[in-house]
Amino acid sequence: MDTAILAPAAVLVLWSLIMLFWMAGTRFPAIAKTGTDLSKAKPGGRGSDLEGVIPDQVNWKSHNYTHLMEQPTLFYATVVILAIADAGHGLNQYLAWAYVIIRIVHSIWQATVNLVKFRLLLFIASTICLFIMAINAVWATLF
Repeated sequence: MDTAILAPAAVLVLWSLIMLFWMAGTRFPAIAKTGTDLSKAKPGGRGSDLEGVIPDQVNWKSHNYTHLMEQPTLFYATVVILAIADAGHGLNQYLAWAYVIIRIVHSIWQATVNLVKFRLLLFIASTICLFIMAINAVWATLF
């Protein structure tokens, strides 16, 4: 099994946890400033209930954390397929690192500046990396 491609996936997992702590570290103080007592929150409350309650700049970190739980799940599956198929080297490994680096830049951008035009370009670039990796994973498993 070609395990080198698992390193970018591990880095993205770690980055996702860093974003979780960044989100919590900004969100809880912002909630406290509103005077909201979380122990009295109604059952079933969700993070989206905080839209318009706490500053947008604080919610951006939560939005990004949510994004890191979406498309990257396809990345993780693709990386595992490529590793098992012994195709996690060369172009696929470079694409995996490119995907992770672009997603980290995307996270920092969304959490701080959040101009959608540039964020969209980052998303498209990372998606292209993932798309090529997915095609290569299909190729590696069928042929």
